[in-house]
Amino acid sequence: MTGVGKGMDYDITEPVTGSYPAGPRLAVLTDAEARETIEHLQLLERLDPAGSGPAAGQLAADLARRLPIP
Repeated sequence: MTGVGKGMDYDITEPVTGSYPAGPRLAVLTDAEARETIEHLQLLERLDPAGSGPAAGQLAADLARRLPIP
């Protein structure tokens, strides 16, 4: 079975292989970036209570629970 993505054909039945460095990896977000993201999501929750607000609030809460306590 093949898939098409952005003009490229690839075989989706084969496992993905590759090598990864053994050393430590950088976080996708730093703590400061994650906390700023939470603040923006909480602002969206307050500004849009009938639309995306509740979902943004839930995402902010989920992300906050994953951060270390400062």
